[in-house]
Amino acid sequence: MPKNKRPVPRKSANSPELKDEQQTTELCALALDLADGEFNNDIVADSTRAELAQKALDFQRLLRKLLNQGKDEVLYGAIELARDEAIDGYRYLRNAVEEGAASLLLRREGAPELEIDAFAIPVFVHSQGGLDPAADFQDSDAYEALLASFTDAGLESPQAKVVLVSHAYDLDEIERITYGQLHAMLREAAHSLTEKKIAAAPALERSMATGWSATSFGAADSAVELRFLLGFALKRADDAFYQVPKAEKAADAYFARRAERYQQWTAQHAPLVARCLGRGRGATPELTLNFLYQDLFFGAREQAQAEYATLRMLSELNQALDGRAPDQASAIIAPADVDDDMVLRVQLFDGEVELALCERPLDLAADLELELDDLRDALASIGIVNVSAALRFDAQGQAVDVRPLA
Repeated sequence: MPKNKRPVPRKSANSPELKDEQQTTELCALALDLADGEFNNDIVADSTRAELAQKALDFQRLLRKLLNQGKDEVLYGAIELARDEAIDGYRYLRNAVEEGAASLLLRREGAPELEIDAFAIPVFVHSQGGLDPAADFQDSDAYEALLASFTDAGLESPQAKVVLVSHAYDLDEIERITYGQLHAMLREAAHSLTEKKIAAAPALERSMATGWSATSFGAADSAVELRFLLGFALKRADDAFYQVPKAEKAADAYFARRAERYQQWTAQHAPLVARCLGRGRGATPELTLNFLYQDLFFGAREQAQAEYATLRMLSELNQALDGRAPDQASAIIAPADVDDDMVLRVQLFDGEVELALCERPLDLAADLELELDDLRDALASIGIVNVSAALRFDAQGQAVDVRPLA
């Protein structure tokens, strides 16, 4: 007589797993509704606008709660769920989570509202032999001068308080920082900037615990490594320095001035960054630094990841050319689906002979035309100018609907 199978236990109505599932679904649903309402704002009724306003409040409350609780599984799960439902909802939710994780409002009775943001500056470091992790941020004078430069050079408000992590993160370290962990690091930084007592910072310490990934550069090798400066800026929420004008031309001028100040900072203070990285003025040979733009943490990380992937692709294509004249080669660029992940693929030819097939990740929320233009310009930088675009690469790897890319 067969034994009866033990029934599978059902999740309790109060189980943490079920609550996480409900919050994942709720956060995704709210984001989808809000993204759809944003798109159709001109045609929705007043009652719908009021309903959307309430949903926006509910969305922000839930998002803040999940970030404060470090519920990464819910946050990433909701974004993945939205990705499968609608691109607009996916973009709306991911942007909201990234901004929420990197920013925090501090309210105290009888005091002005404060805001603290986590920013990052990616920098590509060219050296001979690679960087030495033992020399990372060992020059205390350079660190203090670099810290002061953020307000002195106008990257942050003169009234802002800035703290810079005395560690240059490599790409693996920076990619391991989750939404919840960054938000915890933000709270730790806020405490250090607003309280006199020194407190432990476990989230910050955990972000540096593994150290840089090992490299195999020889002493005579030309090395290019990606590093990130990570900082936190505390300021009054109403600080005029950060207020972007509403008029389009005035806003453009505001960002142009900001970009100009940043360019001046990179030129003037690159030697300080080099000293913090362990090899500064007088070293043989000196470091060459190429800075990407300062941005909130996740925006800076994403632009660096994209640039790094493009550089790796260009290196592969250069190797594939193997001495051939690049202006005699041709390339086809198109998106492709690889195991349910989107990539931007480059197929390189010499006549009818395929020389290489290279890929880099493609974000579903990205503007495909801009991505194609950027990659075309990158190919031109190594001499490949005969470039076409296709609608996509099909499952058999064939380019569909190929056309010249002007």
